[in-house]
Amino acid sequence: MYIRRFLLSVTVALIGLSPLSALASSSGAEHIPDLKWSFDGPFGTYDRASLQRGLQVYRQVCSACHALEHRSYRNLADLGYSEAQIKTIAAEYTVTDGPNDDGEMFDRPARPSDVFKAPFANEKQARASNNGAYPPDLSLITKARIGGANYVYGVLTGYADAPEGVTLQPGQYYNKTMNGHILAMAPPLVEGAIAYEDGSPTTVDQYARDVAHFLTWAAEPEMEQRKRMGVKVFLFLAVFAGIMYATKRQIWSDQH
Repeated sequence: MYIRRFLLSVTVALIGLSPLSALASSSGAEHIPDLKWSFDGPFGTYDRASLQRGLQVYRQVCSACHALEHRSYRNLADLGYSEAQIKTIAAEYTVTDGPNDDGEMFDRPARPSDVFKAPFANEKQARASNNGAYPPDLSLITKARIGGANYVYGVLTGYADAPEGVTLQPGQYYNKTMNGHILAMAPPLVEGAIAYEDGSPTTVDQYARDVAHFLTWAAEPEMEQRKRMGVKVFLFLAVFAGIMYATKRQIWSDQH
């Protein structure tokens, strides 16, 4: 029975009808683009230039509503920033600390060890500022959504006029990629709104690609180390298998 189940699982995966695929087709998410990313595949890596541009998009646009509570400023070293640069970035924000010797809380400039400052003090404040909608934390968004970076890119570029028969309430927008197609977030990206110092195109497409790349790193900053370890383990197992095969041949040589 177990063998039958295994064979059935393999067959389903091969014909593209895995549970993940079925969930994607029934989730209501349509038109998820299929982009090529530098981190795809077993040897894929993050593009540091894109990560830095994505951080810029997050800080100037996304951070007004969305937190990144699972990442600290010191993690930006992974993006190629120096310790001095990280301290400068962190110091641009003010966080509440304490209590001090008088038992009172106080404000201070953020430090590299602090997590990214959240835009709202709590969920109720966030909902009150967004007409009842709660902007999700983006730390793990590419892990939480089918399609990952493609889904994030699709939502950011998927705004369109509502088709016939779909009625939007005030403050609602139609999106081809969003689950259910209706969301309360206005199109956040505007062409030319963010100036890139490296001369990259200042288009909605480029902004969306870069911030999706950055959020993929935020969700899995250890990805490159994991892939390198996977390659090493695979090579070790290949060599080990060869040694074991040679040993088997040697031990059973008198039987052939």
